[in-house]
Amino acid sequence: MAELVVLVGLQASGKSAFCEQRLRAGHVLVSKDAFPRSARHKQARQMRLVTQALAAGRSVVVDNTNPSPEEWAPLVEAARAHGATVGAYWFPPDLAGSLRRNAARSGRARVPDAGIHATLRRLRRPTRADGFDAVHVVRFDGLGGFEVCASGA
Repeated sequence: MAELVVLVGLQASGKSAFCEQRLRAGHVLVSKDAFPRSARHKQARQMRLVTQALAAGRSVVVDNTNPSPEEWAPLVEAARAHGATVGAYWFPPDLAGSLRRNAARSGRARVPDAGIHATLRRLRRPTRADGFDAVHVVRFDGLGGFEVCASGA
């Protein structure tokens, strides 16, 4: 059965590193960061890629900030329409850590600090009531990896 995974967290919270370590091998990666900066209609393009993969029976991971139901509700709906399970991976906000990791980035990977603050204002923890079959909490393990625990929410 196909699975849709939605990563939820601030920029520079470890989402992409986690995705690479834990999910990339078994999932199609969809990320607006991979689209050209000049690309128009990024949300429609993302949904098209997600829908195509799910229709082909492939599992998908959406690696964006996905800070609120406005972003994840269409993804949950698409997964349900294709009979896929839906999981959220929540990266609890650590503003100081995200700002520090972001400052170490260069080029296109570096996000203006104002963007991180704006995401923080919109960030909401996903719950099963949002349509997710499971919600997992992800934290750095201090050894270069991650620890994941299931949330009761």
